[in-house]
Amino acid sequence: MGKFFKSPIGFTGIFMGGKYILFIAVVFSITCTACSEQKEKTGSGGEKGGAVRKEAVVTDQGEHIEMDKKTDPSQIPEELVQIPEDYLTPAGEQGTVERLTYRTYESMNYESREKQLTKTAYVYLPYGYSGDRKYNVFYLMHGGWSDETTYLGTPEKPNVLVNVIDHAIQDGKMEPVIVVCPTYNNENPDDSADYSLALQLTDNYHNELVNDLIPAVEGTYSTFAEGISPEELEASRSHSAFAGFSMGSVATWHTFQYCLDYFRYFLPSSGNLTSDGTYMESLVTDSGHKPEDFFIYAMSGTEDFAYAGFSSQIEAMLAAPDGIFNASNDEREGNLAYRVQEGNSHDGEAAMQYIYNGLIWIWK
Repeated sequence: MGKFFKSPIGFTGIFMGGKYILFIAVVFSITCTACSEQKEKTGSGGEKGGAVRKEAVVTDQGEHIEMDKKTDPSQIPEELVQIPEDYLTPAGEQGTVERLTYRTYESMNYESREKQLTKTAYVYLPYGYSGDRKYNVFYLMHGGWSDETTYLGTPEKPNVLVNVIDHAIQDGKMEPVIVVCPTYNNENPDDSADYSLALQLTDNYHNELVNDLIPAVEGTYSTFAEGISPEELEASRSHSAFAGFSMGSVATWHTFQYCLDYFRYFLPSSGNLTSDGTYMESLVTDSGHKPEDFFIYAMSGTEDFAYAGFSSQIEAMLAAPDGIFNASNDEREGNLAYRVQEGNSHDGEAAMQYIYNGLIWIWK
């Protein structure tokens, strides 16, 4: 049976500013040919518009029968769904990948703005993209030993994730969405391979994200933002999400730390920032936001050696004294969902499953 390419991975940890940061570096090569083994674990993910479960009912004659009952698609399923095998092949209705070039500044001295850089993000536009409708925006950050081409590929050579998104939109499992893949690499495309440097760059990335990338995206494509001023971008925050796996997950937590004004949804997977729940609560209170202002959908796997540290952070957040973080599978009732896939390791196959599960739930 074919599988995703299992990338070389490295693990280490470091204390910074009183916080223990876990880093998992992964080269994410999305060259999957089948996911049947994972599919056997939890099934194909249900029907269009929501998962289907069997519910026993009693007729007027007292007869017990089973009926299909469709769950609310706005609720996160109790188990992660698997990517259907046919989603790995091209869909009938295909989106496109574009290069978006924008200007920013060298990360370490960003505030001085002494050295300007030209960077590229890759942008997925759904089939039938039109300037006459508005689209939600899903920002997706890569991990270590990776770059802005890792998930979507390039216009000349799209990666299989593009097929998965195409199929999910075509089948009505997710809304048409704009996906943006940037990089925290700074002056060198190999920056993400340097662990210490990557920690600094993910911590600094919010400067580039808020001041340069988001305005470039929102100013180029048809989104819910009425303009690119901070006030207009903040007003459309419910239509923006930030996600990442491994070091991309660390970048996601930093985006939560610095950019709650600009994002409502955060999807970190298999990469933690801290084990201090009180510190995580302070990020919310210090930003002036309330528990109902955001939702975190976190994911990991039992065979992932980031799992223990990642789970510790989630547990610490839920146990923190002010009760800001509340577990729920419905954002109308809480703000944090954590799903764990039995058997998942720290690899590209797991990462794409997490991306898929996030995309088919968000904005339902």
